[in-house]
Amino acid sequence: MMGWQLIRAWAIAVYVFMFLPVGVVVLLSFNDSQFGSFPMTGLSLRWFAELWSNEAILRAFRTSVALGLLTALISTTLGVLAALALVRYRVPGANAISTLLIAPILVPEVVLAVALLLFLDFLGLHKSFALLLLGHVIFTLPFVVLVVQARLVSIRRDVEEAAMSLGASPAQAFFQVTLPLMRPAVLAGGLFAFTVSFDDVTGTLFWKPGGVETVPTQIFAMLRNSISPEINALGTAMIVMTVGLPLLGAAIARRLAMKDGG
Repeated sequence: MMGWQLIRAWAIAVYVFMFLPVGVVVLLSFNDSQFGSFPMTGLSLRWFAELWSNEAILRAFRTSVALGLLTALISTTLGVLAALALVRYRVPGANAISTLLIAPILVPEVVLAVALLLFLDFLGLHKSFALLLLGHVIFTLPFVVLVVQARLVSIRRDVEEAAMSLGASPAQAFFQVTLPLMRPAVLAGGLFAFTVSFDDVTGTLFWKPGGVETVPTQIFAMLRNSISPEINALGTAMIVMTVGLPLLGAAIARRLAMKDGG
């Protein structure tokens, strides 16, 4: 009994150590003082208001949202097609293809970033937004494939066969039967891809062209110059997005799954 209490206490200490800095950032983002220190002089939303008047931050936010949406769209489309091919059809070398698709999340991101950059430099291609998008798609595609595969395996094949036996074409069976059943996983995979892309900093630092900043790289650039209270507010906004979106997606996916099951 004593052993379990020690394990529980150790686990709590680890979680406090991990999340206490995040809580401090969120708390200081509402600090009225320009200096991020305790005790706080008062509560204020002034630093969030400052964000809306900072054109560099707004430009970085628009870039991150556009990049995340494009990444989610491409990764989800490719991930659904790859999962269908690997689960529903006999593809030569399926195990090797699955390993290749999942490899980007097994390799350290900095290694992947440098490798892709060197490879494209060997091809004579320079940094561009397209390269940045390609890197994010490569990095987020495995998440979509894994989520959609797990859902697709649980969908019985005879449901599709029943639809085709009633006169539906394979395309109609997919769009009217299989895809609605896959909808929670597709939504979850897209949100994963968007969140990972929006939050990525390591690969983005290697792949982004000059003059293009995302929210994480903008925070990194602001930290190199000075520690501004706006960074705390921007960090809080990112925490809300990167934590809130997956939770919202999970709730929507659960509701859709319950609706389809009912």
